[in-house]
Amino acid sequence: MNEQQHPTPHALSRRALIRGSAGALGAGAVGLGLVGLGLAGAAGTPAYAGTRAPRDAFHNPFSGYTMTGTWQDHLNSGSLGGLDYGMGVGTPLPAAGGGVVTNIPNNGTGGHTVTIAHSNGYRTQYMHLSAFVLGNGASIASGGTVGLSGGAVGAPGSGSSTGPHVHWHMIDPNGKRINPLTFLGSGGGGSAGLPKTATEQDGVPGAVFWQRAQKWLSIEAGYAGPVDGAPGPNTYAALQRDLRDHHGYTGPVDGVPGPNTWAALQRLAGGYGYTGPVDGVMGPNSWRAVARFLNEDRWD
Repeated sequence: MNEQQHPTPHALSRRALIRGSAGALGAGAVGLGLVGLGLAGAAGTPAYAGTRAPRDAFHNPFSGYTMTGTWQDHLNSGSLGGLDYGMGVGTPLPAAGGGVVTNIPNNGTGGHTVTIAHSNGYRTQYMHLSAFVLGNGASIASGGTVGLSGGAVGAPGSGSSTGPHVHWHMIDPNGKRINPLTFLGSGGGGSAGLPKTATEQDGVPGAVFWQRAQKWLSIEAGYAGPVDGAPGPNTYAALQRDLRDHHGYTGPVDGVPGPNTWAALQRLAGGYGYTGPVDGVMGPNSWRAVARFLNEDRWD
């Protein structure tokens, strides 16, 4: 007997992503779409003091992009510090952690700036935006879109930017600007770890599931897009390449998943506890098994 079928991954992931936003969004909320599952830190989470717990709900949402300006580069140029990631104008900017949004238009050299106030007393800021997508006071979950990237020279909201990118930094509870990657425990050098996906428990793939899938595919299958938890043709094409190379997929690598793609994914899932039919119909048991694979530490 087939598993009970969920909606297609396109519809399912969008539904799960939208679920992450709460509160009055105001007129600026029209652009909200890619909101992650509820990973915001719980009320009362202590401020970072050298332990892992306060960092668990945070991740580096830009790990799939090239870092074009390091923390030290900013300090060397007289800045208070920051990280720059190159990306095209209009790229959705996912929240590194859940919190409450404040928009700052034309914030000096930083241009349009969005601030996320987190429950542990820290704040995250993204600068040089081309557009805000949420209203002031909106709640956002980790992975939810808080704005669109900008940075084109002379464009509205770009501030002093010399090219398309996002500038990212954090502010600690004492008001000091800090390196987000140091906070996340990666020493400020590269990508920080992703949270584990709850799909292993609930069988419903959402933003973190697809972020971890994108990280896996960037390592094994040549995926070069953002690790943003919003699967599209590039994600699915990379998935098909990996499944072709390792799990018997024989269909086209066209970025359009169908029963043959999902049957091959079920074959992968068979190595992680899935015992159902290989019929190309993904259901909770299939997704749980794939999530067990994706939750391995190597994909953090």
